[in-house]
Amino acid sequence: MHNELTQKDIEKMREEIEYRKLVVRKEALEDVKTARAHGDLSENFEYHAAKKVKNQNESRIRYLERMIRTAVIVSDESAEDEVGLNNTIEVYFEEDGTTEKYKLVTTVRGNSLEGLISTEAPLGRALLGHKVGDRVYIEVNSSYGYYVVVKSIENTIDDGSDKLRSF
Repeated sequence: MHNELTQKDIEKMREEIEYRKLVVRKEALEDVKTARAHGDLSENFEYHAAKKVKNQNESRIRYLERMIRTAVIVSDESAEDEVGLNNTIEVYFEEDGTTEKYKLVTTVRGNSLEGLISTEAPLGRALLGHKVGDRVYIEVNSSYGYYVVVKSIENTIDDGSDKLRSF
């Protein structure tokens, strides 16, 4: 599977990789070395915790490098009146009569708790390309879906401040 990422996503990932290699890796190795000096490794909690942090850091570096290698670069530009990547959209949910605002982002920035909806999520995928006033069917799975109405579209500039999601 190829992840669709913007150039800013790639830059942000490269910055995180560099930080993890130059700062976090150095600190983690020092922590392992310090904990190892405390003696018996079989019952040394500090040593095992330091190794775990070191391994998690290395795993994150590999994950980000793999994401960059397999990424498909997508444009974050869209027509002025169409829902596109990095747009903030206000939608009306017909099912319960509520209105919500979401920003459409790439997968690595998606965080529904912060109102950041991935373009690969059912809601994000269905809204792409629609205009204000469009009634859109959101198919969650083969047996359930719901309708929303696009109330407004705000073209927002991606300043790269959205955090990358960690796994």
